[in-house]
Amino acid sequence: MGRLAAIFRKNDLLFPAVVWLINRLFILTVMLLIAPMLKAPPGGVAATFSWDVFEAWDSGHYWAIATNGYEYVNDGKGHNIAFFPLFPLMIKGLISLGLPFQVAGTLVNNLAFLAALYFLYFWIKKQHSLEGAMWAILVLAWFPASIFTSVIYTEGLYILLSTAALQTFDLQQYRWTAFWGGLATATRPTGMALIPAFLIAAWKERRPPIAYIAGLTSAAGILLFSLYCAVKYGEPLAFIQAQRGWRSSIGFDWQGWWKMLMQISIGTTNWKHGWIKDPLHPILFGIILATGYILWRCRQKLGSIKMGYGFVALVLFLWLLAGDPLINTITIIGSGYLLWHLRSQLTPVTVIYGFCGLGLIFVSGGTWSLSRIAYGIVPLSVALGILLSRYTRWGNITLAFFAILLATFAVRFAQNLWVG
Repeated sequence: MGRLAAIFRKNDLLFPAVVWLINRLFILTVMLLIAPMLKAPPGGVAATFSWDVFEAWDSGHYWAIATNGYEYVNDGKGHNIAFFPLFPLMIKGLISLGLPFQVAGTLVNNLAFLAALYFLYFWIKKQHSLEGAMWAILVLAWFPASIFTSVIYTEGLYILLSTAALQTFDLQQYRWTAFWGGLATATRPTGMALIPAFLIAAWKERRPPIAYIAGLTSAAGILLFSLYCAVKYGEPLAFIQAQRGWRSSIGFDWQGWWKMLMQISIGTTNWKHGWIKDPLHPILFGIILATGYILWRCRQKLGSIKMGYGFVALVLFLWLLAGDPLINTITIIGSGYLLWHLRSQLTPVTVIYGFCGLGLIFVSGGTWSLSRIAYGIVPLSVALGILLSRYTRWGNITLAFFAILLATFAVRFAQNLWVG
């Protein structure tokens, strides 16, 4: 990475574009060339060489909003009012220019992600270092959940807006903070975590009153959406009520977390049956744990490099055994640890927003798509990027592992299988 830093140091505009282009070509190759060669999986569809591979799951709700508007009835079921308005409004604007929905949605998300990489790059370069900035956008681009920045989802747009809001707050450009923050809270529910982050950071750093005003003004997006819900449906919190179709209640879902831990340790089949029907999973899990303990005990004899490679192999085996529950659990728990561990090297608003975002995830009342939701909280990628910038050997291994996961996620999404 040192050589790359020397090459790109003279041209700041090149590196984010190169990372974005290579990453997009990788995803396109998997979704449009590799996935169509595979047979339709159980519960999925056969992928085709078409724009259809970029539309699945939540994409259908954005299509309905962009073409027919919102719908809501307070009947305890899920309705598309739960999806925030800015992304479908931008798609609707492109549709009015003659673009098909699939093309419009894919363009908005991908181009927004490109802009997000630039915002993140220059922000971290100024606040930390060039190497930290380079690794931060590498992590953001290659993290497995980045598949959602290439399809018809809001991730690319939200990461752009929230990153821009955080950057301008650090630069004390408060008008822009209010602008970008207001757009972010009109894009995703996690945008609400920006508001307390700005206010707490302003208090901690003894910022002037305008910083508090900018933080409060960031709520404009969600307040306008709430006003729309009140006028049209007589329910200002309709977007929260509509979440009951996916989340029966708000609060810490301890049952969901317990389920994930059981899926990791004893397996989904055994969890569903309530007894050990398949003993192979817990036996393999026990072997992995025992091997990890032995590696740790023998770390001085083995040396850091051999021990590190051993743990990398164990993580790979554990992922093959446990799958998505492992990724979701590690993403959330690991992100919290990284934020705390690197808190002195990150700006206050970065750390505070990261923890506010994680807190919002914990009280959301669900445990699905955790890695995707956490991915949208950009300080988590920043923290990992800064850590890997110090240990480039392990950083390269991490990116390789991310690429494997990203490829599997891309295939699954193209086949209309649940990801996350």
